[in-house]
Amino acid sequence: MQISVVIPAFNEEGNIGRLVTETFEAVPDAMLGEVIVVDDCSNDASADEVRALKAKHPKLRLVRHLSNAGQSASLRSGILAARFPVIAQMDGDGQNDPKDIPALIGHLAEPGDRSGPALVGGVRTRRKDTGSKRYASKAANWIRDTILKDDCPDTGCGIKVYWREAFLLLPFFTSVHRYLPALFQSYGYETAYHPVNDRPRIAGVSKYNNFNRAMIGLYDLFGVTWLRKRTKKPDTAED
Repeated sequence: MQISVVIPAFNEEGNIGRLVTETFEAVPDAMLGEVIVVDDCSNDASADEVRALKAKHPKLRLVRHLSNAGQSASLRSGILAARFPVIAQMDGDGQNDPKDIPALIGHLAEPGDRSGPALVGGVRTRRKDTGSKRYASKAANWIRDTILKDDCPDTGCGIKVYWREAFLLLPFFTSVHRYLPALFQSYGYETAYHPVNDRPRIAGVSKYNNFNRAMIGLYDLFGVTWLRKRTKKPDTAED
């Protein structure tokens, strides 16, 4: 099963180059079709770090936004550019461990095989974030699961693997990356979860804080609830 690894990055100088190098070391060459970094109009040396690695890694691609569009838009740009049927996504801050990708892929069904999961999400067992972020994440997961009932223990975990074709069927909005399990389920796909490593941020600063994440999350939660209720995905048979 060959995969496209998609890594959105915004101002991740000091993180993104190391993460790309780790990815090529951690994912078997036969599995790794390509690594796509989507630079979301960074104003630091993030793009330069990636360019410096392209000569060494022919499977490395750099897609650049000409204006800042956010994490979900960056993820979508990378997936649209991807050449392989399975996507492995990671955050560009280096907190996700690419060594977890083969294990997640091992729990993913072959594309088109509806008897198994089309998405496998990571679950961080030992969070390296600050205490306030961990508590806020637990509260957000509880609220989201109470309303959406998607049984996702860690929707904020940035590392996931899934079928490209399934993602492209989903409606797009600017926080779609936080609701992938619920939306996959709405379209009739099975989802699963697997423990993964979590690492501290080494360079740069987080682009989110608890307040703005909570406000955006509540707004989006109502929208996703509406989308799920209005989604109909009938089974079909060709005569």
